[in-house]
Amino acid sequence: MSNYLKTKNNLTERSITGIILAIIILGTVSWNLFGFIFLVLIIDLLSLLEFYRLFYSTDLLPRKVAGIILSVSMLIACTLYVAGIISWKILFVAIPIAFGIFVMELFHLSEKPFYNLAFTFLGVICITIPLCFFITLAFFPYPPGTYNLQLVLGYFFILWASDTGAYFIGKNFGIHHLFKRISPKKTWEGSAGGAASAILVSYLLSYFFTFFPVIDWVFIAVIIIVTGTCGDLVKSMMKRSLNLKDSGTILPGHGGMLDRFDSLLGSAPFVCCYLILFHHG
Repeated sequence: MSNYLKTKNNLTERSITGIILAIIILGTVSWNLFGFIFLVLIIDLLSLLEFYRLFYSTDLLPRKVAGIILSVSMLIACTLYVAGIISWKILFVAIPIAFGIFVMELFHLSEKPFYNLAFTFLGVICITIPLCFFITLAFFPYPPGTYNLQLVLGYFFILWASDTGAYFIGKNFGIHHLFKRISPKKTWEGSAGGAASAILVSYLLSYFFTFFPVIDWVFIAVIIIVTGTCGDLVKSMMKRSLNLKDSGTILPGHGGMLDRFDSLLGSAPFVCCYLILFHHG
């Protein structure tokens, strides 16, 4: 009985947090471009701080402030370029900032300076660069400088459908482990449920967001399913190496920012590359 109540309370907590988070996301991205960029910056900053906190120890000191400065400069530069405000040369601003992080490490008294540098840049690689691809997606395939709200909304709807389908099908019907060594709770049944939900939603989206044909929406869903799952497993591998259940507690019922946005971070670069390389609209 106590396990039943615990499960029910966890589901209630997870549902309430999910609804509030969905309202915030839908509200900010629908407001305008500034709302979307604000959301991406918040996701980036909270996720990066969470990442650095996970690896921070007495002998490992990721340079949080320097990493955040590099990260924010990259996101702003990417936005200014893809929005057509400034030429692509603005992207070079990251080079002196990144080099400055190396130079700054010379003046820190640390036993493992390159460990500090490695984890400082690893956070930027795993979080900020995927979000740069996501920002690029927000301007595709409209004319340069036009914010594509429908693609952003569609992306989140597919992500949520995949996560929700995988959670409920896996919890009720999951038997066969997907990757037991890394994530014991994930099952093939849950993955199949998430995939079916995502593809169904992508098919329905093609009737409302008609700038893409149905085949493109389905391909986007398939890419999100595969690469998003891999991103989730990589995050689970990170947590297991640190003996942690969740990456944080900022989102009750869901864990941390990395727990919630791992599929987005894993899939955004691949969806962006697919659209740029193969879309002919």
